[in-house]
Amino acid sequence: MNGRERLLKALKAERPDRVPVTLFIVDQGHFLEQMYPNIEPHDYEALQLKVIELQKQFGCDVLVRQLFGLTEPLHIHMGGLDVEHQSENWEVHTEQIRSARTTTYRSTIRTPGGTLTQDYSINQVRRGTFLHAVTKKPIGSPAELEIAARYEPRMPPEWNAHAKNWVGKLRRAVGNDGIVAAWAPHGPFNNASLLIDHERLYSLFIHEPVFYDRLMRFAMERILDYTRAIDEAGVDLLCVGGNVPGGFLGKACYDQYILPYERRYIDFVQQNGTPAMYHNCGLVMNLVESYKELGAKVVEPFSPPPLGDAADLRRVMEIVNGDYAVLSGVDQVNVLKEGSVDEVREVTRVRMEHGKGHRGFIFQPVDFLEYGTPVENVEAFVQTAIEHAGD
Repeated sequence: MNGRERLLKALKAERPDRVPVTLFIVDQGHFLEQMYPNIEPHDYEALQLKVIELQKQFGCDVLVRQLFGLTEPLHIHMGGLDVEHQSENWEVHTEQIRSARTTTYRSTIRTPGGTLTQDYSINQVRRGTFLHAVTKKPIGSPAELEIAARYEPRMPPEWNAHAKNWVGKLRRAVGNDGIVAAWAPHGPFNNASLLIDHERLYSLFIHEPVFYDRLMRFAMERILDYTRAIDEAGVDLLCVGGNVPGGFLGKACYDQYILPYERRYIDFVQQNGTPAMYHNCGLVMNLVESYKELGAKVVEPFSPPPLGDAADLRRVMEIVNGDYAVLSGVDQVNVLKEGSVDEVREVTRVRMEHGKGHRGFIFQPVDFLEYGTPVENVEAFVQTAIEHAGD
């Protein structure tokens, strides 16, 4: 089997000729900036081609996850309301405020129904690596939510062609060595967290259930056009953020207040047959069964302690029992970045042995490779994983 065939079969929770082995490399900064320190950090096409090139050089099955360049404007994924587009009922004024390594874009949005404000901040961690956050959320009341729901611009019609062009270039570059994924806009709860303060959101479903329901419906409806366009562009997999409603909320709370909205969005994502991959990079073990009800075809990354609570990958695979595919593997910080080559080899061998006897298993670092990860550790990870990936 080639890499594409192998990954596609595993995504269907089936068994390919061996367990697919891939790398999670973010398409801007971090490990990519380490390997190519002189590359232009905003040449997104060049960056994503380098992600593909690196995976081929390491000899793994290629899985490229598009974000930058595809999901422009970045509010689709990084948060806040749309301050990139205007209309006669959506007038935006933005000022830049620079402080050390942080640039804040302070926007005032004027509409016939009232005025909204938000701050969107970009912090440069090092050259080429940036952190994005909405540092002042735009919605704090039902009235402000109704303003946003009524007047925020919809996806521009030309965005469809943009998405198809972007995805097409990467599909040609990957070829049969792997698959092309893209970050869809987040699940509704994640998306809502980009619009309203977290401390408010985490109790809103109990204290203000009507407001919460309206917020969650808006958080999903505003991203459906973008999701549809990414799907129609020809991706093999749509990645959906689901880490904000993590396992720390508890299964009962997740199942009652969050799962119905998340499931509705997952149904939309998968309506044309493209699998959704649900990403929860924190506490997860008490939600493993809930994710069967969620309906996503793939779930990741089942982080071991101290990053998460998935200490026993064998137990994860037993509970899942092929009901969805699992992407998991080795701690990218405490093992791949900080460990010795021998430790990487041993942990990789053990984690592979725990997962490979089950249907629908894909092996990767549990999250993206960080700046400062030794190349020899990445090589040892890929080589050892492939060596032990067969029956």
